[in-house]
Amino acid sequence: MTTEDMPLDQPAGSLEVVIAGQVKRYRHEAGISAAELAVRTGLSKAMVSKIESASTSCSLTTVQRLAQALNVPVTALFQGADTEREATFTKAGEGSVTVRTGTRHGHEYRSLGALKRRENPIEPSLVTLTSASDVFPLFQHPGTEFIYMLEGRMVYGHGSYEYELAPGDSLVFEGEGPHGPLRLLELPIRFLAVAAR
Repeated sequence: MTTEDMPLDQPAGSLEVVIAGQVKRYRHEAGISAAELAVRTGLSKAMVSKIESASTSCSLTTVQRLAQALNVPVTALFQGADTEREATFTKAGEGSVTVRTGTRHGHEYRSLGALKRRENPIEPSLVTLTSASDVFPLFQHPGTEFIYMLEGRMVYGHGSYEYELAPGDSLVFEGEGPHGPLRLLELPIRFLAVAAR
């Protein structure tokens, strides 16, 4: 639907506008006129015109008749009605630097975003380690964590196990167990860490 098709009194994401756009789209795809759609649905041509211009609200029965006449599922006419979803965009080199307990100079945890409205959010971070001189703390948290190595080599501990990670290696583990870098083998080290709480 083009901007000029939209009535001035309806916001772009309103249900009437979404249904109008979908009815018009499926009618064109089916190669039928508004008059033919009116005949197939038992609606007047004026009513079909009002629906397609988003100047009226449809009852659920009317939506069902339109869907049947257009040979599409009823849900197809609502597609796009609930498209507002939370998202976080972080440009390369940006993102807030977080300080974790025990973090020392040469250890950077850069948050890559979070979805605040989710019940079980994920927390992606880009971790950069440039100093081998500091003692690393072991972390514990609820949920799971995923690590993907981008650069360097390190030994990462989880519980009583040790994993040597190089670029392209990944590790998924339960966050409740103590975990963290044990030995840094090749600096600098960069890895993507995604925690799901």
